[in-house]
Amino acid sequence: MAANNVAKKVALLVASVSSFITPFLGSSMNIALPAIDKEFGMGVVYLSWVITSYLLASAVFLVPFGRIADIYGRKKIFLYGTITFTVGSLLAVFAPNAHLLLATRVVQGLGSAMVFGTGVAILISVYPLHERGKALGINVASVYLGLSLGPTLGGFFTHYLGWRSIFMATVVLGIIVIILVLSKLKGEWVEAAGEKFDLAGSLFYGVMVLALMYGFSKVPSPFGFLLLAAGIAGLLFFIWWELRVESPVLEMRLFRRNLAFTFSNLAALINYSATFAVGFILSLYLQYVQGYGEVMAGLILICQPLVQAVFSPIAGRLSDRVEPRLVASLGMGFSAAGVTMLIALSQDTSPAYLIACLVLLGFGFGLFSSPNTNAVMSAVQKKYYGVASGIISTMRLLGQMFSMGVVTLIFSVFLGGMQVAPSNFPLFLKSIRLSFIIFAVLCVLGIAASLARGKVHHEEGEPQQAPGQ
Repeated sequence: MAANNVAKKVALLVASVSSFITPFLGSSMNIALPAIDKEFGMGVVYLSWVITSYLLASAVFLVPFGRIADIYGRKKIFLYGTITFTVGSLLAVFAPNAHLLLATRVVQGLGSAMVFGTGVAILISVYPLHERGKALGINVASVYLGLSLGPTLGGFFTHYLGWRSIFMATVVLGIIVIILVLSKLKGEWVEAAGEKFDLAGSLFYGVMVLALMYGFSKVPSPFGFLLLAAGIAGLLFFIWWELRVESPVLEMRLFRRNLAFTFSNLAALINYSATFAVGFILSLYLQYVQGYGEVMAGLILICQPLVQAVFSPIAGRLSDRVEPRLVASLGMGFSAAGVTMLIALSQDTSPAYLIACLVLLGFGFGLFSSPNTNAVMSAVQKKYYGVASGIISTMRLLGQMFSMGVVTLIFSVFLGGMQVAPSNFPLFLKSIRLSFIIFAVLCVLGIAASLARGKVHHEEGEPQQAPGQ
């Protein structure tokens, strides 16, 4: 029993530290974007690819690496992913131009895909059903802690040490995780050992995701619509292939016969689509329109993730006792209120109003995230933990990609390749308002998806089971 408790604590520590790094880097990057733009002269649309390139690489590789981890070992893939991410961060420190900076972000995305596809799966493997919500709540809180510290420390690093120092900080954190995994994380989790890896399906999946996400970023150009059409066709072919192959990279029956799993993932997709780009937009708004420096902008933006970090563990524990759909749906309602309030943003909006919006968003997301993840992972059997972890992370990344895609598309229509300047503040504000209107509508759809999932906890306390259990 004592050994088991130690194993659980070590797994939670390793998963939580790794979960801290990526959101810390992402929220720090939002603050650093104007400084990067100043050095490289990228323009607002190309600048968005500092965020989008990372998300795209992660989304392409997440599900395949989740399946590889189930077959060959979750600890092994987790370790390789942390090493890859850390190397990508080190390369970013020395990136001499914008193109190579984006290339290093792709390397980081590849490493993150290996970590995201295994971290939660390792946690679920060592924690029993009645403790999962608590463990997931702590893990999600570490994500929000990264989001919380990112704007503040990112603003400090950017202002005093330059934006490259942010990447150096993640190198140090990555090395700490590598040491912890090698020295403290004992055992290996291989629930699908001996099964074949669907290489062809993985290639189809990667090409399909790439076409859909990159195509969306290029709309309304004819090339963008062509890529979108190819991506949709690829999705239909991928589904057809996975239903026929003996050992699929993505078990489609998880979606076909398991409403809790399907709608929980759909709710996650919609939630991230409606909320992720808020930090990106507000960072530009605070620094360009309101004229705040990096440190002050970071202090304002910290409000949302700080509230998320406080309420996420509470929501996780609550979802062990109360139906996750009720807690998560309430959270989506608060998120909808926060995004709707942001539609009124203007050149004279007070910091107090903005902070109120961010607190509402943070409270909503804190209530949503860990109960929703608990619902996803409790709906499948052990052999699918890696795939399920990869899928929920893919929903997050696809949502984030879609969120950035909406903003990039709107910015390209209103601003083209121009940098934000006082002469085009009215167009910039108009594009912001349209973005928040779209996000508010998405939040309402997310509430419906969250409520539609049905019960996860049976009366006797057992989880809903996936096909084949």
